Amino acid sequence: MIEAWRSGGNTMAAASPGGLPGDTVIHTPRLVGVAWVLLLVNTLGYTSVDLIIPLPRPVAQMITMGALTAAFGLALVLNPRVRVQPSAYLLLLSMLALVSIASSMQSGLGSLLRCFRLTLFVATLWLLSAWWRGDMRFARYHVRALGGLLLTVLIGLIISPGGALSGPDGRLVGAIWPIPAPQVGLYCAIATGLSVLLWLARNIDGRSAVVVSVPAVGLLLLSHTRTALLGLVTALLLAGLTLAFTNARARRTLAAAIGFGSVVAAAFGQAVMTWLQRGQDAEELTSLTGRAKVWDLLLAEDRSLGEQFFGVGLTDKSFAGLPIDNAWLSTYHEQGWVGVALVVAFLASLLAVAALRPPSPERACAVFLILYCIIASYTEVGLGDASPYLLNLAVAASLLVRRPETRLAEGAVRG
Repeated sequence: MIEAWRSGGNTMAAASPGGLPGDTVIHTPRLVGVAWVLLLVNTLGYTSVDLIIPLPRPVAQMITMGALTAAFGLALVLNPRVRVQPSAYLLLLSMLALVSIASSMQSGLGSLLRCFRLTLFVATLWLLSAWWRGDMRFARYHVRALGGLLLTVLIGLIISPGGALSGPDGRLVGAIWPIPAPQVGLYCAIATGLSVLLWLARNIDGRSAVVVSVPAVGLLLLSHTRTALLGLVTALLLAGLTLAFTNARARRTLAAAIGFGSVVAAAFGQAVMTWLQRGQDAEELTSLTGRAKVWDLLLAEDRSLGEQFFGVGLTDKSFAGLPIDNAWLSTYHEQGWVGVALVVAFLASLLAVAALRPPSPERACAVFLILYCIIASYTEVGLGDASPYLLNLAVAASLLVRRPETRLAEGAVRG
């Protein structure tokens, strides 16, 4: 699998970080991929489960924060002149970090530490943007990193099935690193979607795609994460449609997938419904496993004008002692309407750029990542703070950068 992706991972297709006409071709250090892995480690969640090797929460927090610090230091060493790729996504994300700092000034040390983490996270993305070239480079980094994390989940399941399936209602969690079930589902969905799209675009071979996607789908089903499954199916179908206009393999695969899905729904409809219900009664389903009650409490909270516009500062994504589990309400609570507007702005900017790009594998992968994050935002948090969702969107932004060859050609025409 690694060999199948190695050919595109060592050399830059374009020039210096500015990507301007006249730049010379430079080498992409392998350590760029290492920095990306460290960023993903920083976003790992933590849940209380039976671990193979006990890992106290303070130790886990030190590891994740240390990974972020190492990623920033490594990115700065690799890009000492701080050359960056112009990016509306990163610019709006930087503005969101500033809003977070302003709203957290009166909220205590915990909020300020979260702001520091978000600021360092965004700064690292800026430094790594020097190597964004509109190719599959960062998509490959992302799949490799996700594959490594899922491998730890799989090993934990093999070594300690009881610990791995000790999540709520027997859901799959990490038994080596205590990754929560929803995050396991997220990693599985993104790894599966990207590997399938890379295969459709002939960027990897079929064996590599199967090695990644088949175990990932199995782990997703064991994690019992309905949002991840819905996001995967919906976003992958829509991304496949954007690729089908110019890719015969995508058209055939899409038709086969729709037919297979229809057969599964007809033959195993009851089993599918049982999986989706997850043993919950009608009240739990209508309240989205109790989420709606928390949302009602949050919206009913009496807030000052300043809190309405700028929020209360970064928190642990909970309200009244319960998880918020909605990216939009979490952003409103922490960064106010200004934060919500910035999130809408960077999602809209990514969608607009994707719509203006001609059909390509890069655009299809970007569309998949953006749509998945939008779908998942209804029952997951992460659009307003350092999270795997912001990393997914950063990969999308890297895919949507205009290729240097295009800029050079346009410069020659204008000249």
